[in-house]
Amino acid sequence: MVPEKEPPGSGGQASELEALRRVPRIRGFVPELEIVVLGRRSKTAMTEDRYYVKIVPHRGDTIHRFVVRQRHVLTVAAVLLVALATAVAYGVVQYRHVRQERAALVRIAGQAEMLHRQLQHVQDEDQQITQLIGAPNQKPTPAARPQVKAPVKPVSWTGVPNVASLAQHVAKLAADSAALAQHADQERTLAMRVLNLRQIHALAVARLVAFIPSIDPVNNAVVTGCFCYRTSPSVEFHEGVDLSANYGDTVRAAAAGTIVAAGWDGEYGLKIDIDHGNGYHTWYAHLSRIDVSVGQRVYKGEAIAAVGATGFATGPHLHYQVMLDGTPVDPTPYLHGIPASVIAALR
Repeated sequence: MVPEKEPPGSGGQASELEALRRVPRIRGFVPELEIVVLGRRSKTAMTEDRYYVKIVPHRGDTIHRFVVRQRHVLTVAAVLLVALATAVAYGVVQYRHVRQERAALVRIAGQAEMLHRQLQHVQDEDQQITQLIGAPNQKPTPAARPQVKAPVKPVSWTGVPNVASLAQHVAKLAADSAALAQHADQERTLAMRVLNLRQIHALAVARLVAFIPSIDPVNNAVVTGCFCYRTSPSVEFHEGVDLSANYGDTVRAAAAGTIVAAGWDGEYGLKIDIDHGNGYHTWYAHLSRIDVSVGQRVYKGEAIAAVGATGFATGPHLHYQVMLDGTPVDPTPYLHGIPASVIAALR
């Protein structure tokens, strides 16, 4: 574009000014100027086409004319077309890159969410183990039991999760996972020890229960002679209970133990003494038959004899007596289970 300046006062400019006044004008941004586009002209067939732009001010007689050649216009158009194509290609590449990055980060965010759920599950199991073993419900410290929070998903202006924040959160979840897994392993080990001890204790209690009198030696027998003073058939303190039964009814061991005596014992007639190994002894008297021998081990409920009326007895019945550390105790509470006071002492 080449500006051309025409001197004021020339005849050609006067006629041109008169012609310009009849040409449509385009008002520009420069105050008090009118821009006139005259179009193109060709002197000869071989002359290159040109575009003329003339600026005519409202005040003054000077006209500014600019010549734009056609090849310049084509060059600028080609440059603009190449720039547009380059921008479109760059936008397509960037769009694909953003889509791939978004897909990758969304996948990472999904993995972080899954890791969070796994950690929450492990933490719930850890709490259950703590309650199971009866550990005190104290507020955990970050070193002892890391707290798992829901993962955050910050996004950038493009809608893609922020890489740095997401990576930091995943790293924190991984650290929490390692710490929680270590803590869970420690509590599982402790739980196994506690449960083993409890199982051993339960087995020991069960064994003790098996050796404590807790059943009626004669099924559904009625107590006809109490653990008390009585005047019939003689005046004395009755150190056991008399259980009504028919002659020959089965007599069963009230608890597991070892037979330490089985034979005739004066007024008791045929009598069996079982040592239960925990301070308890049970006696069974006035028997008609003995089915065990000294030294034999019996279990709770095992048949050991038959009801009779041997010794000092007025009729068939079973004299049942419970001894604790050599002292007779009332057998009545032991006929239908172990007394609550005895169970409390076992815990």
